[in-house]
Amino acid sequence: MKKLLAASMLMLLSACVTVPKGDPMVDAQMKRFETVPGMTRVYIYRNETMGAAMKYDVLIDGRMIGATAAHTYLVAEVPPGPHTIASDGGTLRMIKVEAQPGKNLFIWQEMKMGFGAADAKLHVVSEAVGRKGVLETKLVGGL
Repeated sequence: MKKLLAASMLMLLSACVTVPKGDPMVDAQMKRFETVPGMTRVYIYRNETMGAAMKYDVLIDGRMIGATAAHTYLVAEVPPGPHTIASDGGTLRMIKVEAQPGKNLFIWQEMKMGFGAADAKLHVVSEAVGRKGVLETKLVGGL
């Protein structure tokens, strides 16, 4: 029985969900990290394998921008000011951010293993940390 349980857990942990991949040319362009005058470019990335069996919907100010899977990122442009970024993979997690004009903002979607399920926490990270994390991931395509 223990072997069956262990095999089942291994299969569950190794299962990966996928999300549509973005255009490689757009991915390369976004990884130049250019800024947009008068707007803030927001990068939300998952650079971990933890929670690979889960995809997480990402919303900015209640508007769905896409879903992340392991080793993927999303990008959106928002006007300056306060915004709420949410991640939902069964448990809604939110973070409030202040967007600055002409800047990039990086949000790390950290995967945590909870009791029987993965969970995501959102963190604002520095530009250096965020760039490194995004470079480790692939752009998600349209919804």
